[in-house]
Amino acid sequence: MKEIVAIIRPNKLDEVKDALEKIGCHGITVTEVKGRGRQLGITESYRGSDYRIDLLPKTRLEIVVSDEDLEAVIKAIVETAQTGDIGDGKIFISSVEDVVRIRTGERGEEAV
Repeated sequence: MKEIVAIIRPNKLDEVKDALEKIGCHGITVTEVKGRGRQLGITESYRGSDYRIDLLPKTRLEIVVSDEDLEAVIKAIVETAQTGDIGDGKIFISSVEDVVRIRTGERGEEAV
């Protein structure tokens, strides 16, 4: 099993959720976060003064999938979250040793 952590633009969340549902991926945790990457924030003007916003709002998705579903989930996220501009986000993939469903005690892929 793998855990996918995707950091995406907040306005792309609904599109990504719909794409994931279409491929049968229903379990997802969503968190509103702030961060920055290579773009190092943005500079805006307000009443004639420039100010820098160096932590931008992003959306963090956490998804645990079987190894077989990994590439399909990554493809769905990339195709729907990508704008081609700096700040589209990143996807991090980690191995998951075990999962336990609290309600039933199921373990492993049956618990996902």
